[in-house]
Amino acid sequence: MLTGEELEARLAQVDAAPALAALRDHLLAKARILVSRRPPIPAVKGLLTADGGFCPVDGTLLTFDPWSPGQHRCPLCGAVQQGARHDQRWAMNQHLWLAERIATAAAAGVMAADEAVVSWACGMVTAYGQRYLDFPNRDNVLGPGHLFSSTYLESIWLTQYLAAAFLLREAGALDEEGIAAVNTAVDEAVNLIGEFDEGLSNRQTWHNAALCAAGVWFEDEELVQRALQPPRGLIGHLADGFGDDGMWYEGENYHLFALRGLLVGADWARLAGVDLFEGEAGRTRLRAALRAPALSALPGGCFPARKDSRFNISLAQPMYLELWERGVALLLEYGEEGAAAELTAWLDLLYAQPAPIAERFDSYLHEAGEPAPAQRGRSDLSWWMLCGMAAELPAVTAPWEPGSLLLAEQGLAILRTASRYASLECGAFGGGHGHPDRLHLTLHADGIHWLPDPGTGSYVSRDLFWYRSTLAHNAPQLDGDSQPMADATCVAFEERGDWSWMRGRFQGWTRTVVAGPDHLVDVLEFTGESEHTVELPWHLSGDIEVLSPGQWEAASDGDEFVTERVRFVPTTTDPIRCRATHAGRTIELLLLGGVLHMAEGPGLPGESARRKFLLLRASGKYVRLTTAIGVNGGELKTLRTAPGETTVETARGKVVHREVSEGWDVEAGGTRVALRGLRRTTASGALELVTVETTLRREVTLSATVPHLMIPPVLDGTLTGFRAGETIALDLDDHYRRSEEPYAGAEAFSASATLGWDEAAVYVAVDVRQAEPHFPPRGAGPLLLDNEPDLIHADGVQLYLQLPGEAPAGWLVVPDPASNGLQVRAAGGTRADPAQLRGGWARTADGYRITAALTIPGWPPSTPGITPRFDLLVNQMQPGRQRRAGQLVWSGGAGWVYLRGDRQSPARFGRLDLA
Repeated sequence: MLTGEELEARLAQVDAAPALAALRDHLLAKARILVSRRPPIPAVKGLLTADGGFCPVDGTLLTFDPWSPGQHRCPLCGAVQQGARHDQRWAMNQHLWLAERIATAAAAGVMAADEAVVSWACGMVTAYGQRYLDFPNRDNVLGPGHLFSSTYLESIWLTQYLAAAFLLREAGALDEEGIAAVNTAVDEAVNLIGEFDEGLSNRQTWHNAALCAAGVWFEDEELVQRALQPPRGLIGHLADGFGDDGMWYEGENYHLFALRGLLVGADWARLAGVDLFEGEAGRTRLRAALRAPALSALPGGCFPARKDSRFNISLAQPMYLELWERGVALLLEYGEEGAAAELTAWLDLLYAQPAPIAERFDSYLHEAGEPAPAQRGRSDLSWWMLCGMAAELPAVTAPWEPGSLLLAEQGLAILRTASRYASLECGAFGGGHGHPDRLHLTLHADGIHWLPDPGTGSYVSRDLFWYRSTLAHNAPQLDGDSQPMADATCVAFEERGDWSWMRGRFQGWTRTVVAGPDHLVDVLEFTGESEHTVELPWHLSGDIEVLSPGQWEAASDGDEFVTERVRFVPTTTDPIRCRATHAGRTIELLLLGGVLHMAEGPGLPGESARRKFLLLRASGKYVRLTTAIGVNGGELKTLRTAPGETTVETARGKVVHREVSEGWDVEAGGTRVALRGLRRTTASGALELVTVETTLRREVTLSATVPHLMIPPVLDGTLTGFRAGETIALDLDDHYRRSEEPYAGAEAFSASATLGWDEAAVYVAVDVRQAEPHFPPRGAGPLLLDNEPDLIHADGVQLYLQLPGEAPAGWLVVPDPASNGLQVRAAGGTRADPAQLRGGWARTADGYRITAALTIPGWPPSTPGITPRFDLLVNQMQPGRQRRAGQLVWSGGAGWVYLRGDRQSPARFGRLDLA
């Protein structure tokens, strides 16, 4: 994104700089292929579904070939797939790829004065602008959009499209017809993007970048300011999304995505006269944000797959190289030569690696359809770098060698040596992309990633729920349930010579990890006011063996994803010795405390084979599990514990670990090492068994009076047996959660409910006004849209009932079109049983009526004055749609329906006053 004056200056700089000239020539060659082959604009909107773009034989993601709109090859089995769903997934990538190619042609064509390339770019800019409104704003997954089913993709596309249009206009190449077409498309896109505000989400960073680009295009100062100003604009994201330690609050994967969006947006802002990094505060944040993923990187250059991160992704990906290239250029502009040289040392390390195959990213498809080079250099990057990277990198003054560190705000403690990386995850939960994995332990040693964090696989695959569970991590869980969504605290961190330690605290748990030259000691402690069962999984890479004498007994699986669970019964009281072997290397663990289980679960993302893992289980008010792990060839001989003391004997000799009031002491070979580094924190007493809904509960004022019924209603879809009186009405705009279209009004879609109760149940009759309700037949084939239940994409209701102090019960209810019966499933986030709801339905003059009885354990409340909680949601489907249009919510809608599935926060429930 360069003005006409800046273009002239850059042309001279490109001609004088070998790296820039080589990049220009590389991009020009790619652009000339576009001119000769004429890639098509997709005829359909891009959609993300559970089956589109995946091989039906082995589930592998199909290869994206920008030149093959109707045939999609599996990279694993070689089969070629066809069909509308595959074409829609291809179109999603093709729209993004084409926007990048148009920007590539615009930048390279203008800088090389190639008329054919510039003409092609102008033609494509015009054609896309003229066709934009032909793509339907319907059936979206995450926000409105014409080209895509998610608004953030529309934003990414718009930044590339506008970059091309702006360069062409500044060069005087885009005619009035082209400018008018761009105006039409951008005006519509801005309206869609602007109304879908996602606050402090990584996606909103891209929304802001797109809005800023549109503001520059239209010379709309108000739009630019909206995209920049805190708390939701780019300035707010720079200040609040990236912490003082530099890391984005949602973890490394979204750090890299949000940082690219921020830098792209900052480049547009500069064209509007606003420099986000002009002040020292902005530059401090920039330096920290650029350094953070380099500091937390695993040995070998991958980023740790924390939270919803992709697993085993190299930071030498070209998209990531561009972040540091642009960062170095900015720092040099500000006279920050020292910081620029430090980042260059990191870049040199990445460039020196064998080039990884370019992954498919929403915001980077520069190398799609092309083989990876053996080695990447600066001339292999994208058009953005042609416009914005430094002519040459500064001289490196010292190699990149980060040591142990604590990213305090992120809550990530790392104990690192040249051959070992151990980290403990504390800190904030991480928003919607957070995982219930507080106190997860990662270990990379001797070149092997022994204890990985799996991150997240596909968002549209069922195993997403495995990777988002505590059991999939090396983190503790209580009573068989995943951790509640809450924050953990790093309460100690220090390194002294060969020894270092870190300690995290999460509710009733404390986890201490001490690392030395040849072993680690891991101590997990739990304290509660009553007896609980603590489980600690160990997901070791490679083949796992238990070497101690004993035998295995069958044990119940107890989890959707876990099979082949067995329990180890040792014949001695010694610590249990386990070994893992991977790539010709081994690691041993000594486990003390608890009962050892072994089971199988899904492999790491991208693996088809299942993996065995260990699970240590113990019960009590106080539980202590102690583990010694040999590293760097360390041979573990014995492990013993006493109050406040742990002794490990290795081939090097005996090491005594002592917990002291000031921290942790280590005695080895006659030398005492005092590890301190205690951090101030609030006192943590016993575990409070609360969920996020309890901690976030607002005072409920919404209520309904429910009459007592002497005779149960008939429940046949009529009101027979219900008493006339107070009803719950859902007929206001504030009740509606929309998808693309706003609420059409009560005449088009509304609902009312009549309630009653007796000693057996709560009775509900819901009248819905809906002209053409859609009820799928019982046993209908799967929609394969995503991980949400298919019945939410139908007309029907969601009912929730909760007694104080108990878990909520919820049901998703849809009429059976072949009878007067109901299709019922437990609602997400609840432990309801479909058998707890019975009833029927009937058509009415303007819609349908559902009548149901809700029966839950503990009903009726035994204590006078106890008020149950309740909520009612009514889903709306419309003809011609794949996904629901919206829903009415008794406790209040006034938002968006996207990604809500069949979940409803208990914090929102209203109150039932039993009369």
